[in-house]
Amino acid sequence: MFGMSHETFLLLDAVVTVIGLIVLITKFKFHPFIALIIAAAFLGLTSGMPIGTIIKAFQDGFGGVLGFVGIILALGTMLGKMMAESGGADQIAQTLIRAFGKDKVQWAMMFAAFLVGIPLFFEIGFVLLIPLVFIVARRTGVSIIKIGIPLLAGLSAVHGLVPPHPGPLLAIGVFGADIGKTILYGLIVALPTAIIAGPIYGTFIAKYIPGHPNQELVDQLARENDSADLPSFSITLITVLSPVFLMLLKTFADVVLPDGNFFRTFMDLIGHPISALLLALLLSLYTFGYKQGIGSNQMLKWLDASLAPTAAIILIIGAGGGFKQMLVTSGVGNVIGNMAVAAQISPILLAWLVAAVIRIATGSATVATITGAGIVVPVVGMIPGVNRELLVLATGAGSLILSHVNDAGFWLVKQYFNMTVAETFKTWTAMETILSVVGLGFILLLSLFV
Repeated sequence: MFGMSHETFLLLDAVVTVIGLIVLITKFKFHPFIALIIAAAFLGLTSGMPIGTIIKAFQDGFGGVLGFVGIILALGTMLGKMMAESGGADQIAQTLIRAFGKDKVQWAMMFAAFLVGIPLFFEIGFVLLIPLVFIVARRTGVSIIKIGIPLLAGLSAVHGLVPPHPGPLLAIGVFGADIGKTILYGLIVALPTAIIAGPIYGTFIAKYIPGHPNQELVDQLARENDSADLPSFSITLITVLSPVFLMLLKTFADVVLPDGNFFRTFMDLIGHPISALLLALLLSLYTFGYKQGIGSNQMLKWLDASLAPTAAIILIIGAGGGFKQMLVTSGVGNVIGNMAVAAQISPILLAWLVAAVIRIATGSATVATITGAGIVVPVVGMIPGVNRELLVLATGAGSLILSHVNDAGFWLVKQYFNMTVAETFKTWTAMETILSVVGLGFILLLSLFV
């Protein structure tokens, strides 16, 4: 077509489609859900797919993603809401702060965010823990930036790299990765990455930008809870980490036990992400609910309220799944895969780079993960020995890079920390970029051993 080979035309078509997707989201302010549907339809029509195939491919991609990720998001959000409302998150933060002391309070905040962030969306974790930043800053006299950047790094690292967060979960489904191994590798990569981008960078940048919190927000949010009324630290930790433990135990059983073994079969049941999160949620109804004297009606209200904020995220993820399937069905994915093989580009580096470019352009980590995984997935079948779990992590790391003015998180941090745009670039944007680049470095290092 137009004097080009079919492969060249498909590649150009994909480039135009992705650019159009970016323009719709950034310039014309289309909701990502609508923009992804339009992009998928455009790609299907221009690549020459029959109308019936276009519709079926989108439906299959949409349903295939949400059949797994949608359930996980709902259960994880409910678990996070129970922890937040019961005060379990406060208990984790307060315990770690007491253990680390004033001089190392920034380390306590990073570890608290790292643990609390496992079952929570970044935005929910941020709103939940930001009062603790204000309280600790007021109690200790430590710079709000020195305390806040480690907290942001801990939340962001697990958000991008550790299931059951939506980005890594989506990439696991696309790449066909093992969730237990992804959790294990994600924790191995995320913790040192968060340490470098959080306490280490936060301590450095706080010398130049100490920060001055908005006094109205401090007065409104910095309420200090009585630790006697909170769930215990051990109970909170057991409840929050129980799904991670079950999923890791399933992977361990799959490795050491033969097919047909009763315990392995049992672990395959309870260690599946859906089962593990459901069991953790049921446990939280007791540990964060009945044990704390909270009635059934109140817990029902919490669980109902928890689902509303996830609606848009679930729809975006579903539409992204449809767009991914269009890339695959149209043949675009195979063309890109063949190019990557011919150019001998590391699949891990390719996954990171594609996600990073889309993240910078759209400001959405979710869109970056969905689109990046869809573009890179054909490489998996073309290059033998590609570690699918590390591809998941590379896509997640790329989706974190260079948060700037087109990202809602940029403005969220700016307002709460009462910074100028320039100061937000030097703190939040720099921290996110460090997370992404250092994370890639650790992923590449880990690829030498797994």
